[in-house]
Amino acid sequence: MINFTVGPVQMDEETRKLGMEQIPYFRTPEFSAVMKQNEELLCKFFDTPSNSRVIFMTGSGTASMEGGIMNFFTSQDKVLVVNGGSFGHRFVELCEIHEIPFTEIKLEFGKPLTKDILSKYGNNGYTGMVLQLCETSSGVMFDMNLVGDFCKRNNIFLFVDAVSGFLADKISMKEMHINAAITGSQKALALPPSMSFTVLDEAAQKRCYENKVKSMYFNYADYLKNGERGQTPFTPAVGTLLQLNEKLRRIDSNGGITAMNKTTKDRADYFRNKISQLPLKMFTEKDSSSNCVTAISPTRPGVNAHKIFEIIKDEYGIWICPNAGDLAEKVFRVGHIGSITKEEIDKLIEVFEDLVRRGLL
Repeated sequence: MINFTVGPVQMDEETRKLGMEQIPYFRTPEFSAVMKQNEELLCKFFDTPSNSRVIFMTGSGTASMEGGIMNFFTSQDKVLVVNGGSFGHRFVELCEIHEIPFTEIKLEFGKPLTKDILSKYGNNGYTGMVLQLCETSSGVMFDMNLVGDFCKRNNIFLFVDAVSGFLADKISMKEMHINAAITGSQKALALPPSMSFTVLDEAAQKRCYENKVKSMYFNYADYLKNGERGQTPFTPAVGTLLQLNEKLRRIDSNGGITAMNKTTKDRADYFRNKISQLPLKMFTEKDSSSNCVTAISPTRPGVNAHKIFEIIKDEYGIWICPNAGDLAEKVFRVGHIGSITKEEIDKLIEVFEDLVRRGLL
């Protein structure tokens, strides 16, 4: 199977080879040194302010979304939540569960957050804002410079879900005034699902220490304290963290995040140019599309997008991403992260062309 989803994605040979090794005991100086290097490199790639830290959470991206809501905000906050799709809606649900006062900015699916929309919420006493770097369900990339400038002017704490966008789209916590950001192991890092990572500036760390979280597993103050010695409070996914270390060091030696961003953009552009002559259209405008994924609508009447996903999976041995909800039959997605080659992209294009010949697309 060729995997064009957005997680878990195709892993490269180096990562898979390392995954075959025995898992070592981790309460050792040697493993602590690995963790310290993981923290250093993640801070480097997120372009963090000085004295930033990383929390290594054994759990999916949603675990770190929830952990962030629990540790960064309280009932005394007033939070703006951008809901542009499935994962924006997840932040809405988390604020409801944890009784965090919030205002929802509900966007039309597939549409970006604009200056005109955002300007309505200035000078209204908001203390926090949460949104995605890119909304994976639609492929929209939000203008984080616009958002960061808005938050800086209004003294708003900014928490960004970069689970899918990290390494695919540009992110700089310093330039974009981001206080905390998360990513996941199974996305552009192309590791097994199991871990998510929260990068925190000093303001985010301060909130973690001051907010009294009623949780053992999601108590970030405990993670920060243990992280000082290169450890986690509880047993982490040790194998994934060793694979993370190898991957981060390899990225660093091959041009860093700038090179990764370029590789993913080149891959996305190549694919989008290839489909321009097919009865398919990008669901999201190109200028506001993330490099990590392309959301696509068939243009021929009567073509069911979910059926296309099923045919490609069952008859051609290729995974693409279906959509859920109201757009399940209208939109599918193709990911551009992980160990994907242009030759594999060409194979997917050949499948689309074959479906056209068969009258199915």
